Amino acid sequence: MVYINENFKLLKRNYLFAEVANRVKKYKEAHPEARIIRLGIGDVTEPLTDSVIKELENAVKEMSKRETFQGYPPYEGYEFLRKAISDFDFKRRGIDISPNEIYISTGAKEDTANFQELFSIDCKVAIPDPVYPVYVDSNVMAGRSGVAKDKRYSKFVYLECKEENNFKPELPSEKVDIIYLCFPNNPTGQVLTKVELKKWVDYAIENNAIILYDAAYEAYVREEGIPKSIYEIEGAKKVAVEFRSLSKTAGFTGTRCAYTIIPQELVVYDKEKNKYPLGELWLRRQSTKFNGVAYIIQKGAAAVFTEKGQQEVNKLISYYLENAKIIYDTIRNLGLKVYGGVNSPYIWFKVPEKFDSWSFFDYLLNECQIVSTPGEGFGQNGEGFIRLSAFGNREDILEATERLKKLNI
Repeated sequence: MVYINENFKLLKRNYLFAEVANRVKKYKEAHPEARIIRLGIGDVTEPLTDSVIKELENAVKEMSKRETFQGYPPYEGYEFLRKAISDFDFKRRGIDISPNEIYISTGAKEDTANFQELFSIDCKVAIPDPVYPVYVDSNVMAGRSGVAKDKRYSKFVYLECKEENNFKPELPSEKVDIIYLCFPNNPTGQVLTKVELKKWVDYAIENNAIILYDAAYEAYVREEGIPKSIYEIEGAKKVAVEFRSLSKTAGFTGTRCAYTIIPQELVVYDKEKNKYPLGELWLRRQSTKFNGVAYIIQKGAAAVFTEKGQQEVNKLISYYLENAKIIYDTIRNLGLKVYGGVNSPYIWFKVPEKFDSWSFFDYLLNECQIVSTPGEGFGQNGEGFIRLSAFGNREDILEATERLKKLNI
C-alpha cells in the first residue's frame, strides 16, 4: 500500500491562484459573452523587449550549428549571465557580489519554495502575515508547520502585518531560525527603509538566523532611501539569501529566468557544529534535482543587463507603475483605504464593511467582470482586503477603472 505524505493533508484544498482561476472559469462558462479583465494574478502583458528578442533569435541560430550548439547548461548558470548580473545589479551599486555567488534558475517561486530543503525540519520558521503563499505551503509540505488551527499553523511564528503597523512586520518575540521577508511586499506593496531593514539583519546576526529575502519586485523601487537589495545593509552577506526574478522586471513570466544570491560567507551547521557553505549545499541540491536554464533563455536574459536593456526595462516598469497609479487613484476616490502602488505593481485596499475578501472578489467579478485576488488567500491578516495587479495593458486598466467608478459602494 502506498501512503500519502501526511503533510499534504495540512494544506488548504486549493492553492490561492488555482482557486481564483477555478472561480473565473465557472463564471466564464456561465457568461461566455463577458469581457473579463484580469487584475488578479501578477502576470505581465507587455511583450519582451527588442534587445531580449534579438538575443533569443541569435541564440536559436547558434543552436542550429554544430560549432555553436549548446547542450546541458551549467547547473549554476552560464558565466556570461552571472557576470552581467554581478556587474549591473550589484557592483554598479557598490555591492560586492561576485558571479560565483549567483545561481540561475527558472523562477523565484521555485527557488523560494525549494530553498527550505537545505534546512532541518526542526528549524523554527518566521513568516509574515499576509504573505506570498508559497513560503507557507512549501514548509507545510516539508513538515515544519505543526497542525492547522484557525487558519494558522502551530509551529510557525507569524510576523503580524496590519494597518496598525503600516503592514511592516515587527521583530519576532521569540528566537527563530529562518525568516521570510519580501520587499517591496507581495501582496501589500509596502517597503522598508534601510534603517528598518537593518533591524532584521542585526536580529539575524544576533540570533544566528538566516533571512530568505524575496526581492522579486526590487526594480519597482523609485523612492530614495529604499533599498533594492538586502546587501545594501551592513552585515547582510553573513545572514541573507536574496531571490530575484526577470518575470516582473523584463517580462519573463512565460520565458522563465530568475537568480538567487548566496554570499560565500553564509554558512549553516550540523549538530556537531561543523560548518557548511550554504551556496555549496544549494548547488548540490540543484545538480540533483534541476538541469539548468536553457542556453537560449540565458542569452535572452543577458540582454537585460546591458545599457540598452536596462533602458528598455525601466520603460516597462514605468508603464506598469503608471497603471498602478491609475488604479490607486480610482480606489482612493471610491472612499476606500488603499496602500501600495508606489514602489510596487500591486494595489492593496480594504473592502467595504459589508463584505469579506472572497465575497468582494465575487462582487467585482459579477458586477464589473474584474478578476482580483482576495486578501484572505495571503493569510489571516489579509482578510478584509483585496489585491489588484497593475500588469494589464493600459486600455484594460482604463476600462477596468471606469467600471469601478460605477460601483455603488
